[in-house]
Amino acid sequence: MKERIPLEEGDFYFSEEGYKVFTAQYHLKRGYCCESGCRHCPYGYSAKANTRR
Repeated sequence: MKERIPLEEGDFYFSEEGYKVFTAQYHLKRGYCCESGCRHCPYGYSAKANTRR
Protein backbone atom coordinates (compact mmCIF):
# COMPACT_ATOMS: atom_id res chain seq x y z
CA MET A 1 0.00 0.00 0.00
CA LYS A 2 1.31 3.45 -0.92
CA GLU A 3 1.93 6.07 1.74
CA ARG A 4 -0.77 8.71 2.25
CA ILE A 5 0.52 12.23 1.90
CA PRO A 6 -1.35 14.84 3.94
CA LEU A 7 -2.71 17.70 1.84
CA GLU A 8 -1.47 21.20 2.55
CA GLU A 9 -2.30 24.63 1.20
CA GLY A 10 -1.15 24.89 -2.42
CA ASP A 11 -1.38 21.15 -3.11
CA PHE A 12 -4.65 21.42 -5.02
CA TYR A 13 -7.45 23.67 -6.21
CA PHE A 14 -10.99 23.08 -7.44
CA SER A 15 -11.73 23.37 -11.15
CA GLU A 16 -14.79 25.22 -12.44
CA GLU A 17 -16.47 21.81 -12.73
CA GLY A 18 -15.79 21.12 -9.04
CA TYR A 19 -12.99 18.58 -9.46
CA LYS A 20 -9.93 18.58 -7.21
CA VAL A 21 -6.85 19.38 -9.35
CA PHE A 22 -3.46 18.55 -7.89
CA THR A 23 -0.64 21.04 -8.45
CA ALA A 24 2.98 20.35 -9.37
CA GLN A 25 3.82 21.03 -5.70
CA TYR A 26 1.75 18.01 -4.65
CA HIS A 27 3.11 15.75 -7.40
CA LEU A 28 6.69 16.56 -6.37
CA LYS A 29 5.89 15.77 -2.72
CA ARG A 30 4.38 12.45 -3.84
CA GLY A 31 7.66 11.68 -5.57
CA TYR A 32 6.62 9.74 -8.68
CA CYS A 33 4.59 9.98 -11.89
CA CYS A 34 1.34 8.01 -11.98
CA GLU A 35 1.19 8.27 -15.82
CA SER A 36 -2.44 9.44 -15.73
CA GLY A 37 -1.85 12.60 -17.76
CA CYS A 38 -2.24 15.00 -14.83
CA ARG A 39 -2.69 18.66 -15.80
CA HIS A 40 0.27 19.86 -13.72
CA CYS A 41 2.65 16.89 -14.06
CA PRO A 42 6.19 18.07 -13.21
CA TYR A 43 7.66 14.82 -14.55
CA GLY A 44 6.92 15.62 -18.19
CA TYR A 45 4.53 12.74 -18.87
CA SER A 46 2.45 13.08 -22.04
CA ALA A 47 -0.70 10.95 -22.09
CA LYS A 48 -1.12 11.54 -25.83
CA ALA A 49 2.35 10.22 -26.68
CA ASN A 50 2.53 7.87 -23.64
CA THR A 51 6.05 9.15 -22.96
CA ARG A 52 7.97 11.39 -20.59
CA ARG A 53 9.85 14.46 -21.79
